[in-house]
Amino acid sequence: MKIRLIPAILSMMCVTMPAMAKSATVDANATKATKALFANLKKIATKGFMFGHQDDALYGVGWKYDAGRSDVKSVSGDYPAVFGWELGNIELGHLHSLDSVCFDTMRLRIKEVYKRGGVNTISWHVNNPLGGNAWNCNTTEAVKSVLPGGSKNALFQQWLNRLAVFLKSLKDDKGTSIPVLLRPYHEHTGAWFWWGSKQCTVQEYTALWKYTVNYLIKTKKLHNLLFIYSPASTPDAAHYFERYPGDNMVDILGVDIYHYGGEPARDKFIDEVHNTLNFMTAAAAAKNKVAVLSETGIESLPLKDWWTNVIYKAVSGNPIAYILVWRNACDKPGHFYAPYLGQASADDFILFKNKENVFFESKLPSMYK
Repeated sequence: MKIRLIPAILSMMCVTMPAMAKSATVDANATKATKALFANLKKIATKGFMFGHQDDALYGVGWKYDAGRSDVKSVSGDYPAVFGWELGNIELGHLHSLDSVCFDTMRLRIKEVYKRGGVNTISWHVNNPLGGNAWNCNTTEAVKSVLPGGSKNALFQQWLNRLAVFLKSLKDDKGTSIPVLLRPYHEHTGAWFWWGSKQCTVQEYTALWKYTVNYLIKTKKLHNLLFIYSPASTPDAAHYFERYPGDNMVDILGVDIYHYGGEPARDKFIDEVHNTLNFMTAAAAAKNKVAVLSETGIESLPLKDWWTNVIYKAVSGNPIAYILVWRNACDKPGHFYAPYLGQASADDFILFKNKENVFFESKLPSMYK
């Protein structure tokens, strides 16, 4: 079915696919480990998919900063294969993220994950340069202001410099850079961030993306990054790719789709995820990219069988490298997306974890060679 879909999708995108090297990355000078990670993400998608969890090693329901602790590990006996991290407020020079996480602790945990063979992905809810946080979207001038010639370009360069300092500091015991998947300016098809579809033009968004990628690679000489393009839910490929900055600017095609509405929305969610991944994975194959479900989940996990009878069904049949569910807040009751000991979906989560094509950390092949 996917083979038949590819021509239609490419037609909608109105693009001619150039011949590309088998393991080409955005950064031609990416480190050996970073290029290996890209190649291995593609390989693992042919066998199954990795499970990921945001902030898993930092805190969970009822705890924070306990060394080696993880709600996922407490339930399943294994760590996630993919760990999500958030750098919001790094640009302000703060010592803690917008989720009150110490950046020094985060750096240490990223290093630990890499040493064990896991994968690290980073999001950045960067503050609005015209004032307020990332969710201050009451302006259509913010993106324009940070581009070259804009009133906040110098400020934004300073912010990018601070981001780069952190990314450059991610090294193993031998001083080798740790590869990370960077996911900036996500959910841009929505209108809840200052880089959203109602807050800037297509041209401004793609210019922001290109400016950021080029600045980090060419100006800051960062060669340990793979870049994820991740819209929010989109009805079709044309909408998904409307603000796509180009094949030479993106390594990984992602999408953020959450399960809202509980049991009555079960089938709707399954269909939405499956249909979106269908055109995404077809495009990823044509473009020599990796496809992932970059954010997903259902808050509070009210469906006891959500793991085996919802998300597993939703992604089945589509070659994606991983899914990542959102965080288990330690200070916000009910705001959790992975089970903890005693949670209603814990038994079903173990069944999910034990499926042959679902990869947690201990089941991973070497991702960096």
